[in-house]
Amino acid sequence: MAIALRPRHARETNMTEGSISRHLIDFAMPLLIGNIFQQLYNTVDTWVVGNYVSNEAFSAVGTVGPIINMLIGIFMGLASGAGVVISQYFGAKRDEEVANTVHTSMMMTIILAVVFTFLGIFIAPAMLRMMKTPDNVFPESLAYLRIYFGGIVGLMVYNMGAGILRAVGDSQRPFYFLIVSAVINTILDLVFVLTFHMGVEGVAWATVIAQIISAVLTMVVLMRSHSSIRVELGLLKIHMDEMKKIIRVGIPAAVQMAITSFSNIFVQSYINYFGADCMSGWTAYAKIDQLILLPMQSLALSSTTFVGQNLGANLPERAAKGIRISLLLSVIATIVLMIPVLIFARPLVGFFNAKPEVVEYGATLLMWMSPFYVLCCVNQIYAGALRGAGNSKAPMIIMLMSFVVFRQIYLYVMANYISNEIIPIAMGYPAGWLVCSAATLIYYRHTSLTATRLVE
Repeated sequence: MAIALRPRHARETNMTEGSISRHLIDFAMPLLIGNIFQQLYNTVDTWVVGNYVSNEAFSAVGTVGPIINMLIGIFMGLASGAGVVISQYFGAKRDEEVANTVHTSMMMTIILAVVFTFLGIFIAPAMLRMMKTPDNVFPESLAYLRIYFGGIVGLMVYNMGAGILRAVGDSQRPFYFLIVSAVINTILDLVFVLTFHMGVEGVAWATVIAQIISAVLTMVVLMRSHSSIRVELGLLKIHMDEMKKIIRVGIPAAVQMAITSFSNIFVQSYINYFGADCMSGWTAYAKIDQLILLPMQSLALSSTTFVGQNLGANLPERAAKGIRISLLLSVIATIVLMIPVLIFARPLVGFFNAKPEVVEYGATLLMWMSPFYVLCCVNQIYAGALRGAGNSKAPMIIMLMSFVVFRQIYLYVMANYISNEIIPIAMGYPAGWLVCSAATLIYYRHTSLTATRLVE
């Protein structure tokens, strides 16, 4: 069935014309602030249980991330593939193909949501045992995971819908929806834990409800749109031409994200070896770590859309210039954030959990790891740019070799033959960042952006 072409919405941004730096910043800022609010989901969860439930509950909520990310990483990889295809079609002004890709993406999301709901609930116990989760933490970790995966459809629908909007240059409305859902999540956390004394289950339900609300808001916008990204329930189907392109970009990204997250289950087992206080210190460090990484991750997503649209319009020189500007902006933002983190490491960790042993672990990790965040700017920006060009295989291979193979070898050798202490173990992360950044930069400088362009 042919889809009528529609005028583009005022919030959709054509990045093939005008100031490059302004496009990148205008796109990245609401994305950055939105990602901060998205991080508030789990950050508020951990803060509430760390201060009002127990240290074991704090560890339970904070250390299940690798299991969640393993499954969600598969979907997010496919979602990134859909975003790249849409952005290139959008840049080439091929509205019918944009509409076909949007309906294919949403149909794929519905199918995967059913699969991941049952799969996540089923594999949660085995994954927790693989992580060597202590017996006093295991029941609450399992309860949180089962509720989380029971409502995973909200997270998936929101992320796909937000990815569609961002692919056409609209990063503002996903940002607004995250603000709404983060506020709701915070309120429900406090109500469920402080008023109804639901503990870990309460923060899990708060997260699920907030994610469903963000999904509903996103779908309302897409279904009411008058442009080529409008979602019409009667037109939901898999268009094989567009699906092949999504798979071409999305599967390598999905494999990379899933395997990296799976390997982090083994990394977490090294951390769990040191006991609940170390687990809690690592949890607090990880929350702060995620916030520091947000500017570079937002600019990486900005460069993905920018490169996709400009290659779709056959403007490779402009795409390359945008990548250089993205890298410079991400390095500056990371250094600006890194300095106060080094100065206020202990109060920052104490905000999440004031237990002295936890603060000692968390602050030590922050002070050792933070100076190396600049390394991540290189691999994040260039990997995002390569995906925007339709090349997700190279970032997949480089990241798997760096974050999985190299890191696991490092951890095994360090733990068994050199020093089985927390800091030498944790330094496996910066070592992986260094290897990944060097390999990504070398590859980028010896390849062509246009070689894997999806739109001819």
